[in-house]
Amino acid sequence: MYVTLKKLSLAIIIASTAMSVSAAKVEPYTEPGTNAREMLEQAPIHWVSIEQIKKSLEGKGPINVSFDIDDTVLFSSPCFYYGQQKYSPNGFEYLKNQKFWDEVNAGCDQYSIPKEAAKALIKMHQERGDSVYFITGRTAGKVDGVTPILEKALGVKNMHPVDFMGDLPRNTKYNKTPAIIKHKISIHYGDSDDDVLAAKEAGIRGIRIMRAPNSTYLPMPTLGGYGEEVLINSSY
Repeated sequence: MYVTLKKLSLAIIIASTAMSVSAAKVEPYTEPGTNAREMLEQAPIHWVSIEQIKKSLEGKGPINVSFDIDDTVLFSSPCFYYGQQKYSPNGFEYLKNQKFWDEVNAGCDQYSIPKEAAKALIKMHQERGDSVYFITGRTAGKVDGVTPILEKALGVKNMHPVDFMGDLPRNTKYNKTPAIIKHKISIHYGDSDDDVLAAKEAGIRGIRIMRAPNSTYLPMPTLGGYGEEVLINSSY
């Protein structure tokens, strides 16, 4: 009995010590400082929130909206890093290799991470009764495993097949413009300059989504570089 109580007392002492360590007060800051989120918010950019986008659509009926895929609705860098290491280490020739596109589009995105900002945006639009489309600069593969993955990961209702615009013939400057026009899109969301410029070319509203800082898609674009709206805190 004594041994048991001794062990119990020792356990309590250890637990109390651990709690004291974890509950230790953090030394107060002595300077204003900042963090990554605040630094971005303070930049001279036309920031918008999901609530502001929703408010701007008040009084309007259902519309069609489109989303880019990579770095917009999915953090898909793991798939592209894998493809680069397999098909063209230290180079970008893999992006011209049909075998890579066949492989990545067949189901690699099951390992891509859905972005919370994208899920919230899609939820807002679907609650309004808007139709959601996905337009990507990817080259189509033999099998489209992307559409069902997006449908499930992002909770998309009445899912439309993904538009793969890479390498398709076109009469426009930007490769996503034909699909934007075809689907009568009112708002296009994307992380790249091409997304913003395709929206401009089509004469519609383009809203920039922030690219994750650890994306393999470099160089990073300039947020607000074309005077476009940028969805705040949309890098994740």
